[in-house]
Amino acid sequence: MKQPLAYIHPDAKIAPNVVIDPFVTIDKNVEIGEGTWIGSNVTIMEGARIGKNCKIFPGAVISAIPQDLKFKGEDSLAIIGDNTTLREYVTINRGTAAKGKTVVGNNCLLMAYCHVAHDTVVGNNVIMSNATQLAGEVEIDDFAILSGAVLVHQFTHIGKHVMIQGGSRVTKDVPPFVTAGRDPLSYAGINSIGLRRRGYTNEQIRDIQDVYRYLYQSGMNTTHAVERIMAELPATNERDEILLFIKNSPRGIIKGYFE
Repeated sequence: MKQPLAYIHPDAKIAPNVVIDPFVTIDKNVEIGEGTWIGSNVTIMEGARIGKNCKIFPGAVISAIPQDLKFKGEDSLAIIGDNTTLREYVTINRGTAAKGKTVVGNNCLLMAYCHVAHDTVVGNNVIMSNATQLAGEVEIDDFAILSGAVLVHQFTHIGKHVMIQGGSRVTKDVPPFVTAGRDPLSYAGINSIGLRRRGYTNEQIRDIQDVYRYLYQSGMNTTHAVERIMAELPATNERDEILLFIKNSPRGIIKGYFE
């Protein structure tokens, strides 16, 4: 259903059963999948790709040009996956020449006033609570939860199954499976409740805890701790995922509370 009071560019590709409320603006070079609802006063600009069964609440702005002074008008995209909900006044900018696209995955919930800047990649099943702000070229992995008013520095990487305290400033990479809080942002333990909810066994959680005891409770620096982990802990998928995350972290990971 498309309201006559909405403006839809004739070149936009919109599935037949998309519901579009009054006063929506949809530009050219936009694609919207079936079953999606677009609330009133939403603005969807050039380069948007919105999946199936999404819910976009009033006031959201999708695929506006980046707030990056290096942007020169190049073609780029803002991609929203299937079954994702964007609450009131969420803003998602499209990409720049750096990566060409900004991505929010499937089954995500971005609460009111969240911002996703250019070339950021948000994985699947991610929750961002109200007023959380992501700078450019941030990477958020699957099942991460960012509480309200979290500020994430550009180029930062947040691992999967991470939970971050509300009001935090994230300036270092946050490795997978942990909770993080305090100021400056620090390791605060394993997200064991979230892991159990997602099917991780007690043995897998113990293996993850063993890795982080070396990293944060042994008194060793990160390089020495990684060497000891590789030498002394059996190889598991979780151990190797944590080590790969650290290896690929040019910013370095967050510190422990007492470091």
